[in-house]
Amino acid sequence: MRRITRKFTELPEAGNFYLASVALSGAAVIGSSVVAVAESSAGYNWVILAGLTLLTGTFSIKVPSVNARISVSETFVFAAVLWFGTDVATLVVALDSFVLTSWLRSPTPSPLRPLFNMTAGALAISSASRLMGWMLPVHPAAAAPIDQLALPVFALAISFFLINSWLVAFAVGLERNTSPLGIWRRNLLWLSLNYLGGASIALILVAYLPSINITTVVVIIPLLVVMYLTFRTSWGRLEDAHRHLRQLNDLYLSTIEALAMAVDAKDQITHGHIRRVQVYAIELARRLGVADELQLKAIEAAALLHDMGKLAIPEHILNKPGRLTPAEFDRMKTHAGLGADLLSSVRFPYPVVPIVRHHHEDWNGGGYPTGISGTDIPLGARILSVVDCFDALTSDRPYRPRLSNEEAFKILSERRGTMYDPLVVDTFMRTYPEIAPAAIRAGQEARSIVGELTNSDASGTPLKRIRANATEAALLAKYGKNVRRASSMKEAVDTTAQCLRQIVPATTYALYVFDSSSDNLICEVAFGDQGNALLGLTIPVGERVSGWVGATRQTVMNSDAILDLGEAARVFQPALRSTISTALGNDTQLIGVLTAYAASEAVFTDGHRDVFEQVASLLLPAILPLQTSANGNVVTFRNAK
Repeated sequence: MRRITRKFTELPEAGNFYLASVALSGAAVIGSSVVAVAESSAGYNWVILAGLTLLTGTFSIKVPSVNARISVSETFVFAAVLWFGTDVATLVVALDSFVLTSWLRSPTPSPLRPLFNMTAGALAISSASRLMGWMLPVHPAAAAPIDQLALPVFALAISFFLINSWLVAFAVGLERNTSPLGIWRRNLLWLSLNYLGGASIALILVAYLPSINITTVVVIIPLLVVMYLTFRTSWGRLEDAHRHLRQLNDLYLSTIEALAMAVDAKDQITHGHIRRVQVYAIELARRLGVADELQLKAIEAAALLHDMGKLAIPEHILNKPGRLTPAEFDRMKTHAGLGADLLSSVRFPYPVVPIVRHHHEDWNGGGYPTGISGTDIPLGARILSVVDCFDALTSDRPYRPRLSNEEAFKILSERRGTMYDPLVVDTFMRTYPEIAPAAIRAGQEARSIVGELTNSDASGTPLKRIRANATEAALLAKYGKNVRRASSMKEAVDTTAQCLRQIVPATTYALYVFDSSSDNLICEVAFGDQGNALLGLTIPVGERVSGWVGATRQTVMNSDAILDLGEAARVFQPALRSTISTALGNDTQLIGVLTAYAASEAVFTDGHRDVFEQVASLLLPAILPLQTSANGNVVTFRNAK
């Protein structure tokens, strides 16, 4: 049951200072022990004991769940204390630590890590054995009767364990920026049994053998071999179980990330938002003193999934480039409850659902969906609401450019104590410079991945570059000439209708013309099955599917026809199910919107979208004057002059 050694990753400045302090103290103790042993009459029998310690120390066992190793050599360390005293025991531990650290040494950017491993054990045994010497002022201690030795020896084992394990726990805590108590309790506390077992064997050994000799070796080695094999087998199985759990957890997190990516891909305005919020939330939680691993994992998962309910929000609302109407905002507010309900069927091992459900609650009770307030709101939700708001304010939106950090902090300060927990706001503003770089990097990586998903097909070809096939290209060329040569709007639209019917699998088409005086789109032209039913339909710019397309100049494909036509879509026989819609105009001028409706779901492809956009561009010059009046079986014009 050897000294605990540890391999560290990057440490903060405080961690390096701590390692240096321990290393210097340990080096001073070792130096003092070297001088004391050289001046004493201890002889060289202790070298045999040191050799046995080194031999058994090389047979180390990895501790499951933590990057640490122990070995079955504590017995010889305790025997050294009893037979030879503090200074010899300190040298034995120092030699053993040096050999073990050199054997396990891996490349490291700083010499402090190996120095810490070499000296921490020596510092611990020196302190523990001096405590035993105070309890049993007999030298050598082995000369005392066994009934007097028992309590001091167990005190030696316990104090050695506590000092050694806490030296390591503090180092690991500084490395992970987490509570040393949690590290010690979860990973190191149970090792105390090994120290007590080693003390028991050492006590029996020195009680019945006056000194170290060949008999000692014959008696003790078989016992240690049995202990070593037992621990290696047991911990090997435990390590396999931990590995299996890690694999399951990785799979679990990968699934969560895939769901989060789906939300991020749908919400085209906020690529990277979820990843940035996740990093902000986790780091802020740590700085607020959250040390429980389950709570941190809950915040990590909830940050990824907090917008899961947006999957149920129509895209024309989700990506609307203007202020939402009261009805649209009410629909948007349902995403918190919807997301929580969706996730409630998942058996999370930590409280994710409450954080997702309440991340839009206000500190004063004015939020949604339940209106709870203060500390009744889960801490994870209070953290998430602050960082979610900050990232939204500092990101570009269609209806406003991003705000500066200072402007966003000002808004957070104004909402402090009303919408947001004051402590969370203050801590976030104070620690933002520390946590922002990692959050920004995470957002950039996510934006790159989501951008590839949303702008490329399965082969990696950018969607906007998908061209029509040879047949469609020929039809476009043929009808394109006819549209350009048309002498009237009726002729142009009639030709367009013939082209679209041969290429795009829609049943009904509508041409919405923009009325700048009312900021509405009005269906002036309709063709196809029952197209007359759409004539005169008015859609405000920015609302429904066609209105959103007109506002954003972005083509929308395979949205539900009900989102554009309402219940009127069901009047058609067969009922209209899918839409494809594209704007006519440019970034500065909106002329109208061309929308097609199909009776089947998700019938339009990327090729259809490309054709539809090209047809719209051909039709645009013909409808600009909007002066021709005509009637026919296919096309009807309103407001004829």
